[in-house]
Amino acid sequence: MVDLLSVYPPELAGAPRIGTDEAGKGDYFGDLVVAGVYLDAAMELLAAEMGVRDSKKLTDVRARGLARELRAVFPHEIVRISPTKYNDLYEKMGNLNRLLAWAHARVIENLLPRTGASLVVADQFGNAAVLESALLRGGRRVRLVQIPKGERDLAVASASIVARAAFLKRLETLSHEAGLELPKGATHVLPTARALYEKGGLLLLRRVAKLHFRTTAQVVGEG
Repeated sequence: MVDLLSVYPPELAGAPRIGTDEAGKGDYFGDLVVAGVYLDAAMELLAAEMGVRDSKKLTDVRARGLARELRAVFPHEIVRISPTKYNDLYEKMGNLNRLLAWAHARVIENLLPRTGASLVVADQFGNAAVLESALLRGGRRVRLVQIPKGERDLAVASASIVARAAFLKRLETLSHEAGLELPKGATHVLPTARALYEKGGLLLLRRVAKLHFRTTAQVVGEG
């Protein structure tokens, strides 16, 4: 059962549930990371005391520290899709929302047996049916609620923090491998993309960047 809601339903607060969210979707460089965190009523109170909120409102340092605390206490799952794998999947699926749905479904499926959850709250990223159809047999037994600005839900906010920390860690690793610091975001990445293309061509870009972004065409078209 899928609910697509524009208003946060108050009955969700305190309900045992899995929250899912992603990081890296809008970043040219780095992985796409989807995380899920399970909370029940007592866990939700603890998460609030820990200072959980939308990861976009936290500094990188705070997000990484809080993510360590969350991973130590709450059942969670992380799916990391490297740029190489991302590019392969995007070429196969041809649609970012389908790729996101596949990753969210994997997170949900992996958490279900460990939590017994019957409710999943996800940050809305597209048509509700896309994620619903991506869920495997176990996932179809849950109630799936998709909410715009889903970080209003503490389970989703917890997932957003865990996902962001994993994204940042991998971005550091990829920067080291590329021999160049890879910036976050997508608006100030062109100089770095040009430098990497000059260094290793499209093969190197494929290892560290999401090639369907317009940045790639800008860089390759200059060659």
